[in-house]
Amino acid sequence: MDEIFIIGLGNPGKKYSKSRHNIGFLLLENLSKKYNSNFSLKDKLKSSYSEFKINDSTFRLFLPITFMNNSGDAVRAIVDWYKINLDQILIIVDDIDLPLGKIRFRRRGSSGGHNGLKSIIEQLQTQNFRRIRIGIGSPSLKKGKNNSNTISHVLGNISQEEKSILDKVYNRVIESLEQLNTKKEENIINDLNSFDKDQP
Repeated sequence: MDEIFIIGLGNPGKKYSKSRHNIGFLLLENLSKKYNSNFSLKDKLKSSYSEFKINDSTFRLFLPITFMNNSGDAVRAIVDWYKINLDQILIIVDDIDLPLGKIRFRRRGSSGGHNGLKSIIEQLQTQNFRRIRIGIGSPSLKKGKNNSNTISHVLGNISQEEKSILDKVYNRVIESLEQLNTKKEENIINDLNSFDKDQP
């Protein structure tokens, strides 16, 4: 029986629930809802957890409750509890350096300045884990406000206009996640990396 471990990154709590930084949470919540599965808190995994089956595969979804900057604590707890190889996990994360609606699936790589990924790399002591990055675009630059502007963009709520683009992205990524055990990973990577939000 195949098991798939997918960890969405974000911040727990109502305050952040619709923020751009919570795209990992939002995507997995959509996927879980599609299979009528709810998330419940698992303290030992430092995460909320949902599981369901697609064909013969068990999908295990995790939303860390550690806050973004300590995401690695939850990922470490998950890896240790299930005694899994790192090639069994997949991280879903927002990316300010990608245009809104762009998707990048990579098998390894640096944090790119993302604190959630940085924390995971520190805890796992490797950059070799799969991640799907979803573009949220960068904020328009205001003079002298570079850093705080980035923070307010990342933690700001997704607008209606952005939501309609991101809904397409979620559907596309979910379609690919559902095929993780039936389609070659290489093909899934190509499909996602060539996704165009403007195509009907």
